[in-house]
Amino acid sequence: MKAAYFSLGWLFFVLGVIGAVLPVMPTTPFMLLALWAFSKSSERFHNWLYYHRFFGPPLQKWTQYRVIPLPAKIVSISFMSISFVYMLVFSPVPVWLKLLIAALMLYGAWFILTKPSNPPENTHTAC
Repeated sequence: MKAAYFSLGWLFFVLGVIGAVLPVMPTTPFMLLALWAFSKSSERFHNWLYYHRFFGPPLQKWTQYRVIPLPAKIVSISFMSISFVYMLVFSPVPVWLKLLIAALMLYGAWFILTKPSNPPENTHTAC
């Protein structure tokens, strides 16, 4: 079973790297999935990804504070909107399926927009 999670970890990692290069694919969701899969299979690779100099900071912010940075929110909502409009205009799928997809996209947008964009400010005061 660990081998399956390990393989999934690498698959998600590769998809995340592709997403870092291609603007139409996300990076962080795939890296979060890779981190999860590595947590089930390899502490070494989990730690490697979690503390990676490029991919680590967003993963750490998500893990610690459930933060989705504002640029990621803008890109996500924009691509969801563009995809939905494209589907409405050019796709022959039935209306009920369009409504279902709209509902799922609205839920995704709600989830993204309800997360903070920045970690909380340090509220500790010196005694």
